[in-house]
Amino acid sequence: MQSLLVDLHVHTVLSPCAEIEMIPPLIVRRAQELGLDVIAITDHNCAANAPAVIEAARGTGVAVLPGMEVQTREEVHMLCLFDVLEQANALQDVVFSALPDLKNDERFFGAQYVVDATGDYLRTEERLLATSTTLSVEQVVEQVSVLEGICLPAHVDRPSYSLLSNLGFIPPELPIAGLELSRLTIPAKFVELFPALAKYGMIISGDAHRLEEMIAHTRVHVAAPTVSELRLALAGHEGRSIEV
Repeated sequence: MQSLLVDLHVHTVLSPCAEIEMIPPLIVRRAQELGLDVIAITDHNCAANAPAVIEAARGTGVAVLPGMEVQTREEVHMLCLFDVLEQANALQDVVFSALPDLKNDERFFGAQYVVDATGDYLRTEERLLATSTTLSVEQVVEQVSVLEGICLPAHVDRPSYSLLSNLGFIPPELPIAGLELSRLTIPAKFVELFPALAKYGMIISGDAHRLEEMIAHTRVHVAAPTVSELRLALAGHEGRSIEV
């Protein structure tokens, strides 16, 4: 069994709200400084920079999970995590087909850059990413499940773009792997406010749009840095577990 520090919510310069410093080599270097063993690249509605971060992390000891943060039609943010790029790219195809055919306004939202492993510019993603898809929460969870990934409602403790704030509850039949909390939230106190959520495994992530926002607040005890192992840890099964 391995004990791994993780931050499973990291944005790059592909996300229009991220700072220009969020390029692959600097993200990986920051992960090393924090002692992180695993990070997940979760840009808004797109996975195009995940390959570059995976390449930048090669040989560093930092494992990179490809994924994205999908915005549902209910304006709920969902973290979608995978083991391999093919899975993330398959979800990206689904998400792109569910996005409005609108061009990004850099002056209002910010730029959306696709870069290489060194952080050099490759292209600008012209499509508007900072918006809702036509996919429901249930449809996103289903699509991720079909692709053998895991889906976590993001920052459920926040007053906007979260499952609790927008729906008012977590559908009990929704087959999610667990929940994500923000950096300043104490899980035990959160559960005191929402006792019904005690059954869910929880992680704390940085939702990093700046290097200083990456954190090392979640430790997972797993056999390998994979989404299937993370699912077991969130459920507390087969000797796997999570500390936050």
